[in-house]
Amino acid sequence: MTKCGKQILPKYWTWDHSRLLDAVKQSRPAAIYHLGAMLSVASDLDPAAAMQANVNGTFNVLEAARLLDVPQVIFASSIGTYGADVDGDQFDDLTIQRPLSFYGSAKLFGEHSGNFYRRRYGLDFRSIRFPGVAGAGVRTPGAAQFHSWMVEESAKGRAYTVAAAEHTQVPIVYVKDAARGVLKLASAPVEDLRMFNYLISGVPPTPTAGELAELVRARVPGAAISFDPDPVRQQMLEKMIKPIDDRFARQEWGWAPEFDAAALIDDILLELTEHPGRYA
Repeated sequence: MTKCGKQILPKYWTWDHSRLLDAVKQSRPAAIYHLGAMLSVASDLDPAAAMQANVNGTFNVLEAARLLDVPQVIFASSIGTYGADVDGDQFDDLTIQRPLSFYGSAKLFGEHSGNFYRRRYGLDFRSIRFPGVAGAGVRTPGAAQFHSWMVEESAKGRAYTVAAAEHTQVPIVYVKDAARGVLKLASAPVEDLRMFNYLISGVPPTPTAGELAELVRARVPGAAISFDPDPVRQQMLEKMIKPIDDRFARQEWGWAPEFDAAALIDDILLELTEHPGRYA
């Protein structure tokens, strides 16, 4: 999703520079929230399409902001910008970024391009490097989307096989915390910011896939969750993903998640119960 003022742009419009410019002209937004992208699995399967969506689309958003004097762009980046040669047991906003995926490379382009537009043109560019975002209604496959699907599929009475090992720890944030974080970063006084591109860690402490499954089973009687790790994906997850140190987000703009693992699962189940048509 890319939000231009109060207007949410249809899928793929960021690919079309003229349509994007028209939308920005019509809405005259104070900020563009550029959150739309092809996710990791789809991007790595089709790099050409990901180039259009995640690289050209981001460039088009930055150019539209420059040409039409939109003061602020908020960008959804990813922990996928990290990968090879990460020293230590965790990473933070000072850790070297050497992504292992095309998706991560495209997100890193977005970060560096936004930094350039901030330095050269004065654009108020800010981004969050999201971990896995969990919530009801996830439809696009990503390397770490199993946390959402094991809850939703179980709630709908369907068996679900996790393509990762039970010991896998993927940092996650609940979608409602993620949305709140975007708005909080956007409204932070610029003089308080030093990093501008921020990692955030969501659910504390990071649960393993097996621990999440046990929490689901405790809430959904008969939940049929099994594990069959995909070797390629498992290798990528274990190389790429480490615990997150998000101290800069906490110190500079007051980031703090509200949902732990149990509350996340409870709220997804509540969403599915209260809005069945939305998630059919």
